[in-house]
Amino acid sequence: MCIANLYGSRTNVRSPHNEARLRLAEITTLSGAIADLVSDGATVAMEGFTHLIPVAAGHEVIRQHKTDLTLVRMTPDVIYDQIIGAGCASKLVFSWGGNPGVGSLHRLRDAIENGHPRALEIEEHTHAGMAARYSAGAAGLPFGILHGYEGTDLREHTNVATVTSPFDGREVTVVPAMNPDLAVIHAQQADRKGNVGLWGITGVQREIALASAKVLVTVEEVVDTIELRGPNGAILPSWTVDAVAEVPHGSHPSYSMGYTERDNAFYTEWDAISRDRDLFETWVEEYVTGPDDFTTYLAAVEDGTITSLAGHV
Repeated sequence: MCIANLYGSRTNVRSPHNEARLRLAEITTLSGAIADLVSDGATVAMEGFTHLIPVAAGHEVIRQHKTDLTLVRMTPDVIYDQIIGAGCASKLVFSWGGNPGVGSLHRLRDAIENGHPRALEIEEHTHAGMAARYSAGAAGLPFGILHGYEGTDLREHTNVATVTSPFDGREVTVVPAMNPDLAVIHAQQADRKGNVGLWGITGVQREIALASAKVLVTVEEVVDTIELRGPNGAILPSWTVDAVAEVPHGSHPSYSMGYTERDNAFYTEWDAISRDRDLFETWVEEYVTGPDDFTTYLAAVEDGTITSLAGHV
């Protein structure tokens, strides 16, 4: 399914973050794309729900020492733990955060509880609230409407409001549209014209592609013709994307259906690495900021040393 059919033409969206797009996506390098598209102080959404998480792109953000970012994601996990632990973020907008199946994100907790390596402002929503924000942003609407905050005190602690329905007088919750400066996603394929194909668990990738001012997609491979080889297949037309970078295995330790498998052991062993500040900093230097690109990290995954520091705790 083409996402243009879900929300209509992007050129009909009227928001400062969604102007008419007159050029097609550029196929480029990951380092070049991050340098061009991520500015200090930007609002960046790196989405992926257990699957197709743009880890390589997150590492490049750290490698280029981007700072003062507002990070947005429904389910921040290990890659946001790393970005926050590296001091790149000043705010997190989210609806759940954790190391899936394992426990806490210790670099995230350290930033919130102790201000290390810097203080982190948080804005927490429900999953439904975040989805409504992305959908409103994609449709060019000022807010999304839902019942999700009723009966809780979350209204008192986050950015929501209420309106009265003009049709039946009921009070409903509204959440502001989310229009990030940049959306970053990982997908299985892109063709040489910059169209992107993804399948499997797709989360809200389609919504943020239309809601964001700019879109960067890392892919497993660039192909002549996209072949959707699984459920929930979707095409992001080239006019919805600004840059495509080919980064095989770029979602590790998550997975890319049809290409890679989830590295469950990494998530378990990350817990020990992220608990210790010095160990974390050593890991980042060895596998992220020290190397020139993602290949050193992947080589360590291949030879089994990527989480060897966990044994030093």
